[in-house]
Amino acid sequence: MAFGPHLLLAALEGLVTSAVLALMALGLSLVFGVMRVVNVAHGEFYMLGAVVAWWVASLVTGHPALGFLAALVISPLIVGAVALLAERLVLRRLDYNPEATIVATIGILYILQQLALTFYGPDARPVAAPFTYRVLFPWFGYSGYKLAVVGASVALLLVTWFVLMRTRLGLVMRATQYDRETAQAFAIPVDRVYAGVFALGAMLAAVAAVLIVPISQAHYLMGLDPLLLSFIVVIIGGLGSLRGTLVAAVLIGLSDGIISAFFQPTLAKMIATLIVALVLVFRPTGLFGTSAR
Repeated sequence: MAFGPHLLLAALEGLVTSAVLALMALGLSLVFGVMRVVNVAHGEFYMLGAVVAWWVASLVTGHPALGFLAALVISPLIVGAVALLAERLVLRRLDYNPEATIVATIGILYILQQLALTFYGPDARPVAAPFTYRVLFPWFGYSGYKLAVVGASVALLLVTWFVLMRTRLGLVMRATQYDRETAQAFAIPVDRVYAGVFALGAMLAAVAAVLIVPISQAHYLMGLDPLLLSFIVVIIGGLGSLRGTLVAAVLIGLSDGIISAFFQPTLAKMIATLIVALVLVFRPTGLFGTSAR
């Protein structure tokens, strides 16, 4: 394949990575932005979403689209319920202390990972894509489902932006983010907001997993790389910044796809880590982050 078509193919793969990574990182950024909690278990909520998606899809007979749609609805709800339970039983009891919650979410990470290994097993299992249509370019055919993943991610990101910026619920979340004590003084139920945000972040990770699992496979260790990339994205974009998260996700996703296609995937991770180091040195708040007031 000539250089131009090869570059286009790599860019398309990078866009798919960017779309899924944006959803994943958005959930992580929301949790930190509102709760000031670094959720190290975020990758395991992603993994749990994929595992539950496989389980739900395996129970539904008939056309693969039926199982996929059922997984797309049920998996985020189950993962959100697990996250809500973890928030109530663990994070709330620690009063959302930043240092303590890091240790606690590491514990949640290993608990979820070992539960998945025990009940799901070590094997990687695929979920059938809802359709197999291919888009024909002049040089090659490309999976229509992968392009649909990009479109679905963009739609979900727009919905999230609308909720955050144009609804009363978003106003309450932003008020809690800016000043917890003042929000409590105005009778905003901060604990409920925190619980909802933590569950929402986990559900976004689960949706990303359901979208990607027909392309890859569900595996009990699959949350590690997305977690690393998500942290890279939110650090580059700025912790708590929606715009920064989206820009950084596109940057990291495209670079990962293109560099992996022409060189080695390890080189893409090295360059991403180098960018994080440069951002931390020259702009610690990230590209679009703001200093704490």
